[in-house]
Amino acid sequence: MFSLPLGDRALLRPLEPWQATEFLAHIDRARPGVDPWIPWATFSTDLASATATLQRYADRQAEDTGRIYGIWSDGTLVGGVMFTRFDSAAGVCEIGCWSEPAGEGRGLVTRACRALIDWAFRERGMSRVEWWVASGNTRSIAVARRLGMSREGVLRRRYPYRDVRHDSEVWSVLAQEWLPPAGDDSASESADRAELDRLMGVFVGAFTNTDGRRPDLDVIREVFLPEGRIIANVGARPVIYDLDAFIEPRRKMLSDGTLTEFSEWEVAARTEIRGSVAHRFSEYRKSGCHHGTWFEGSGHKTTQFLRTPAGWRMASLAWDDAPADGG
Repeated sequence: MFSLPLGDRALLRPLEPWQATEFLAHIDRARPGVDPWIPWATFSTDLASATATLQRYADRQAEDTGRIYGIWSDGTLVGGVMFTRFDSAAGVCEIGCWSEPAGEGRGLVTRACRALIDWAFRERGMSRVEWWVASGNTRSIAVARRLGMSREGVLRRRYPYRDVRHDSEVWSVLAQEWLPPAGDDSASESADRAELDRLMGVFVGAFTNTDGRRPDLDVIREVFLPEGRIIANVGARPVIYDLDAFIEPRRKMLSDGTLTEFSEWEVAARTEIRGSVAHRFSEYRKSGCHHGTWFEGSGHKTTQFLRTPAGWRMASLAWDDAPADGG
């Protein structure tokens, strides 16, 4: 059977009617997080309806009008992605996604969506990939942003669900925004540099909690390899973190009032790309309020990137933090 590694011991594979029992058990686990936004889970409430859902997509695949794929983590179905609409004549398709809690926070859905978009553009020659989402579904909107999509507008009160009319946001990415022109090496390198800039921007922006904004440290798992390392070289000896050890203490500090109005930004950067590896040297500044005391600081970062089947990912990051003024 076809399968595509997503990293972090996860695989992307087709979902077929014979897997309805496994699919139903998964949907039951996902239902609390999915039902508030879309009627997707309500289509599969027992074995017969779950089988019918998968059969509809099997029929659509046979007609080349839709497809559905599951995400398995350590052998358990934890989420999925799909072409809800696939119009090869018009060159337009729509993708969607869902997940249960065990599939969240590791970038699996984003990497799976990226694989579908890449296939649609490279293999099928599609011109446009769309993403339709309820305006309040912040997790889905965050995925659209991480995929580099543009928000095109809002269709107000577009559809009724659970006795409430909901707004729909339309996001999209175009083939020329996703793919460099054929044979254009300079455009390809420019696209690589833009992606590395984006990854660094996502990483740095994950900690921001200014103006009431909530930090989103889970995106760090999406820009890093699962085995990635983050190194603080600011004391007597380096401290080397895996992703969990780095993220969780900072999540607590940024959300419990210890560190408020915090932001960090690059002020200079130099990136070198050599084939499927890249290296970035950065200077940064930061500011915030730590235990009620305002501080400002600066420092240097060095970041290593690897090109993987799912795109560029951070492999390691090390920083040397200059002493902060006032703290």
